[in-house]
Amino acid sequence: MAMATPQAQLTEIDPVWSRIRSEAQDAIATEPLMGGLIHTGVLHHQSFACALAYRLSLKLASDEMGAQILREIIDGAYAAEPELVNSARADLVATYERDPACHRFLQPLFYFKGYQAIQAYRLGHWLWEQGRLDLAYFVQMRVSETFGVDIHPAARIGRGVMIDHAHSVVIGETAVVGDNVSMLHSVTLGGTGKEEQDRHPKIGNGVLIGAGAKVLGNIRIGDCSRIAAGSVVLIDIPACKTVAGVPARIVGEAGCAQPSVSMDQTFKGE
Repeated sequence: MAMATPQAQLTEIDPVWSRIRSEAQDAIATEPLMGGLIHTGVLHHQSFACALAYRLSLKLASDEMGAQILREIIDGAYAAEPELVNSARADLVATYERDPACHRFLQPLFYFKGYQAIQAYRLGHWLWEQGRLDLAYFVQMRVSETFGVDIHPAARIGRGVMIDHAHSVVIGETAVVGDNVSMLHSVTLGGTGKEEQDRHPKIGNGVLIGAGAKVLGNIRIGDCSRIAAGSVVLIDIPACKTVAGVPARIVGEAGCAQPSVSMDQTFKGE
């Protein structure tokens, strides 16, 4: 009996990678001029981790630090901490399921700066946890310069997270973001002054944060709550509530079990 090839084995255990490769082949058939980019970005790689490391290294590279050394750093991080890649898969699937503009798994990996920014943040956070602070700060700087997203590497972010559009998102040093959270552009999870201790928001699981919302201070947003676009939240919010306004107040229930998945930002009142 013939032995399975390494690629066939990877396809069998990683359906996300299998689908990305299939979509890459379809994309080349549809647009041959993209063939070189897609081959080097996907089809030349043996795994999702390798393709993601390659993509991030190109995006984060600059005259100060080239793609090759960044690729070695990212490959090392993924080898040492497989959860980085598992989280990247979860974020990719979350983006596909929640963003109506996302029709293929290939899109976040290649084109969506929100997805790429959060994977780069995960690299910076891993470096921070390893005590490699200057390299973590370098990654933070490049994420801000490249994607317009500023996430402190000490912040803690769960898996299955989608940042849609992503422009001008700011997440502070002591912020915590739970699993399965969705947020849109211009969201700030910030402090309220110059205090140096625990000063940033704690966002529960399944929370939806609308565009332009500001959540400020060491406050807690309960699981599966919704924050309306443009709101300024300064107080703790219980689970499963909808808040809106400046300053924000509770205006009703969340309206569904998982707001971050439904992405329903409308409010009809009680």
